[in-house]
Amino acid sequence: MLGWQEIREEFFETLERENIYDLLRDHYPWEVLKKLKNYLLDTLPELPRSIPTERPLPETLFLTVEGEVIPLTELTLEGGRAFFKGDEVKGALLYAGAIIVGRRIFFEEGVILEPTAYVEAPAYFSKHTQIRHGAYVRGSVYTGVGAVIGHTTEVKNSILLSGAKAAHFAYVGDSILGAQVNLGAGTKLANLKFLKKEITFEIKGFRFSTGLKKMGAILGDRVQTGCNAVLQPGSLFGKESLIYPGVTAPSGYFPPKTKLKA
Repeated sequence: MLGWQEIREEFFETLERENIYDLLRDHYPWEVLKKLKNYLLDTLPELPRSIPTERPLPETLFLTVEGEVIPLTELTLEGGRAFFKGDEVKGALLYAGAIIVGRRIFFEEGVILEPTAYVEAPAYFSKHTQIRHGAYVRGSVYTGVGAVIGHTTEVKNSILLSGAKAAHFAYVGDSILGAQVNLGAGTKLANLKFLKKEITFEIKGFRFSTGLKKMGAILGDRVQTGCNAVLQPGSLFGKESLIYPGVTAPSGYFPPKTKLKA
């Protein structure tokens, strides 16, 4: 059997920088997806009770790194910095109109949750993640530093490593996006076969049975998809691959620097 450590570098170069490295380090990506929900539930603290849940936030709130909740109206903003009673504070900005469901959600410093975004627990958002207007985060989601979940993008049971962007009209289900991945507008990472069979594939002549009926894509660092690309369930692209606009990518393994054109 081909071990994960033997092929990890074909996909990911900087996993040790991620806040969930202990989960990512030794497991095949599809095994990580199986464990993600329980891992987050077991490790994340609850949001403060002063943050309303299961209804739109009635006002914009600033959640400090110490866990204090401050209405935005009580802050002074200067040059991108926030001050409360004369002291600088750091934290996440949760805009009025956003909806939070459940409390096992962690927002690091610099995270922005825009109006009408919908976030279900469990979820971990690392520093400077943007969850933009109309985003739908269906739970069991981790984002690395500077990741983007964009307008009308839906994400569930997935990992976006640092700098990964699903900025416009994307579907990301049961998938892992490597560092600096960019999904073109309208990209869909399909995660369920018509016949609802187990996801299987070959990597370098070795057959893998994932035990999953739902699995989207595993995209290595700096992979890019063009607008309206569709990746079939169980697509694995090595780092720096390009999937051109409008392409429907088949299931299976593709080595680093693959260029898939229509």
